[in-house]
Amino acid sequence: MFDKAKDMYQLQKKAKAVKKELKNTHIEAEEDGIVVTVNGEQEVVSVNIPEELLQNPKKLNDSLVKCFNKAIKKSQQVAAELMKDVMGDMNLPGM
Repeated sequence: MFDKAKDMYQLQKKAKAVKKELKNTHIEAEEDGIVVTVNGEQEVVSVNIPEELLQNPKKLNDSLVKCFNKAIKKSQQVAAELMKDVMGDMNLPGM
């Protein structure tokens, strides 16, 4: 019983370390000159929009949506990769 509690504590400790690493990991995505930076927790860090896109609201909207979606997808991939080790240590079937 104490071994299980010790294992859970170690897993919790690893998960906290991964969360901290994700917070400090920045992922960039680019679309039509727009650059969106998010961290590994999928929080927006910055958005850079070129001046010329401000003159075309339709293209700006479309490019922003695509760029944000790319950034989020990349951050999910990074998070999944970092969490693999923690999930593997849980010895769950199929992991």
